[in-house]
Amino acid sequence: MDRIRSFFPNADEYVSEDALKNLRNYKYSAVDKSFLTKYLYRHYWEWAVTLFPLWMAPNLITLTGLSFEVFDVLLVLLLMPDLEGPGPWWLYFAFGIGMWLYSTFDNVDGKQARRTGSSSPLGELFDHGCDALNCTIAGIVEASAFGCGISWQTIVVVFMTTMSFFFSTWEEYHTGVLYLGYVNGPTEILTIAVLACFASGIWGPQIWHVPASESLPLIGKKFPASWELIDVLLLLTLAAMLFGHCFICCWNVYSACKTKNKSFFATLPQLFQYVAFAGSCYLWLSHSTTILTDNHLVLFLVTAGTAFGRIVSKIILAHLTEMPFPSYTVQMVPLALGAGLAWAGLFSAKTELLFLIGSCIFVVVAYLHWALVVIERFCEFLGINCLTIKPQPDIERPDPAREQSSN
Repeated sequence: MDRIRSFFPNADEYVSEDALKNLRNYKYSAVDKSFLTKYLYRHYWEWAVTLFPLWMAPNLITLTGLSFEVFDVLLVLLLMPDLEGPGPWWLYFAFGIGMWLYSTFDNVDGKQARRTGSSSPLGELFDHGCDALNCTIAGIVEASAFGCGISWQTIVVVFMTTMSFFFSTWEEYHTGVLYLGYVNGPTEILTIAVLACFASGIWGPQIWHVPASESLPLIGKKFPASWELIDVLLLLTLAAMLFGHCFICCWNVYSACKTKNKSFFATLPQLFQYVAFAGSCYLWLSHSTTILTDNHLVLFLVTAGTAFGRIVSKIILAHLTEMPFPSYTVQMVPLALGAGLAWAGLFSAKTELLFLIGSCIFVVVAYLHWALVVIERFCEFLGINCLTIKPQPDIERPDPAREQSSN
């Protein structure tokens, strides 16, 4: 056992005692400008939290919510492994319901924490960590609902979610506030995604693959003749994300740096970590001998998505423990190495698949070890459990109906 442990970093390398001491300064801060949240969903979440028993830990709610999305991916692999279909009508409704339940559980967990007096920095790390993993999982499900298939359309869907989440995490690290704008991914975009799944269930995913010139008579002819409706929707979504989300994240970081009398330009190299991640994935996929042609895209996305989960979770950890911004994770190594080998033409179809399988095993094991060790360190320092609530006498449990914000 000791020999096996020697292959992994020790607990102090993941999070030191000095870093843990900074958890005493923790204070959760979030701003949600969404009108949907204010006038509709907030009331729904306040009702939904009352359905959960008081003994159910917030992190268990978060994990249960993620399991709905994982289940949807398993349905994809079982019933629609080409991500194109068409599948049975009920499958698309299962996609939408899974996304909706994930969103509900993700918004209720913070209310349950305040309801039970069990709020902690571990809750934010656990919640955002699951959100980071779900970027890829939900991307696979949504691409399947659109019938994108094993294509660059699916890749674009997944990487838009990861890019958006990375910028939000980078922003929160510098501002100390989780900012959700008037139109944001977890609310409006997710609502549209759920409705799109239902539309595919009613009319079939082929509705997204009508030529743009026919489906969009006013603007469709401005795009290449080969473009479909889904191509235009992805382009518009990408533009909205870049200018309506990433730009605002940069502005908020700039404002925070100005307030703190720090250099904004010194923060920009931190974005290179995502550039390296996305660039490695693009280089590998564009020179691959087997991933797209032999239907190994889901395996690749799970590998890359797990590495991404580690990247952003380390940023969240640094934010909570007031440590320097992390610039590297070992889980980037197989992606960068795979990209280099594919670009150099050193892969055969067989060796690339074996390398991809090995990379997936490596990043998943490394992620799980990091997550388990960090969770254990947090629990020991804070005197709490991760998935259960320790009995605490005389807990004052506020009325959730009076809460105005969600985790």
